[in-house]
Amino acid sequence: MSAYLTGRDDDYLGALERAHHAHVEAGSEASAARSAFWLGLRLMFRGEAGRAGGWLARAQRLLDCDPEERVERGYLILPLVEQQLAGGDFEAAFGSAQSAVRIGEHFAETDLVALARYLQGGARLQQGRVKEGLALFDETMLAVTAGETSPLATGLIYCGVIEGCQLVYAVGRAQEWTAALAEWCEEQPEMLAFAGVCQVHRSELLQLRGTWSGAFDAAQRAGERCRGINPRAEGAASYQQAEVHRLRGELDAAEAAYEASSRSGYEPQPGLSLLRAAQGRIEVGAAMIRRVLVTSVNPLQRARILPACVEILIAAGELEEARAACDELASVARVFDTDVLGALAGYARGAVLLSSGDPRAACDLLRRSWQVFRQVEAPYAAARARELIGLCCRALGDDDGGRLELDAARQAFAELGARMDLARIEALFREPATEHSQLLTERELQVLRLVAGGKTNKAIAAELFVSDKTVERHLSNIFGKLDVHSRAAATAYAYQHALL
Repeated sequence: MSAYLTGRDDDYLGALERAHHAHVEAGSEASAARSAFWLGLRLMFRGEAGRAGGWLARAQRLLDCDPEERVERGYLILPLVEQQLAGGDFEAAFGSAQSAVRIGEHFAETDLVALARYLQGGARLQQGRVKEGLALFDETMLAVTAGETSPLATGLIYCGVIEGCQLVYAVGRAQEWTAALAEWCEEQPEMLAFAGVCQVHRSELLQLRGTWSGAFDAAQRAGERCRGINPRAEGAASYQQAEVHRLRGELDAAEAAYEASSRSGYEPQPGLSLLRAAQGRIEVGAAMIRRVLVTSVNPLQRARILPACVEILIAAGELEEARAACDELASVARVFDTDVLGALAGYARGAVLLSSGDPRAACDLLRRSWQVFRQVEAPYAAARARELIGLCCRALGDDDGGRLELDAARQAFAELGARMDLARIEALFREPATEHSQLLTERELQVLRLVAGGKTNKAIAAELFVSDKTVERHLSNIFGKLDVHSRAAATAYAYQHALL
């Protein structure tokens, strides 16, 4: 246990293997099976499926030869639960975990009860039964925070519960348990096994709360503590550093950090796709995000990707595809029913409606999303929402209201250090006539406004008393000047740059 907690993984596995063989020689099959279980579990977490399966099978065989009821039988149910969760059979996973709970309670084995109940909570979350899942997490954490579980079980449960809360955007609980984990780790400064993961979770929450310097520092510490011990956590730490760089507009540094994340085996998405869009390589970003969606099946995993997908597709002018992504995100939000997930879905829908020429409907959705982001103290998301609210106000003729919203967003971006967002807002405060007089002619602006209103070339020609060919020529010029390739993309550009 000491070897594991201080990051000496090979020593931990070696000690367990020696203990296993000693128990076999002494005729203590149950104790030998327990050692084999912990060996198999650690190897499974390291991604060594073959060796893990071998040790778990050996543990099962030892227990099959033992006629007595043993608590170790309950521990061997846990890998089955993990497999059922991975396979999407959540009700079966819940039932299997319940069997492990009963065995743990019969033998008064607190670790087994806590681990199995945590897995039950995860199963309920995946089913969309969020209140039940969080209640099971809370019950499990009572034992953990009271010091009733071993250090190994304590660390595993802390990390799993925090990850589960973040998955369904239960921000308050994620913050509460991350703070508790940080305190537990600080009490044991020599412990490395969970300290790095703790810093990753801390970084994620600090980023959400707008404390980007603290988030970056926590991610750096996480990378240092995980190096050579936990490759996945090391990759997650690099990803968090990349995210902060990207949000600050430090695109080259973000690129390098995303590459480091990928080298550790961590999927650097959706951040890398957003980076490509920020670099102006929108089609590349769109191709990337589509690929990630194709390979993601779990609804909660897709919900993590869909907001970025909508943003990139709007930038690419693919409004129908963006609308379909919005529909899916809204569907997931209805099933899992947490405020933040609902706000993300509302923000995405509002962005699509605004780009499609319906600022009235967009404004209501965006304002509701902004209120949630403000309540959970997510200043960057709140500022993005206020920016779009400002553009809605402008499109509806409320220039003063738009100025107030955009000014609030500008101040928030400045305080956060979001350079690219700040530059975009600053551009909106320039006089539209001055900014775009050299970009589009007055006639081209007229045509663009009619296109954004949904009119066909023939209808535009009739309204402007020109030929269809003249309208086509104007559209060709507009596409070239704005560097867009479709009417939808031109419309999105017009709304984003207050040309209407």
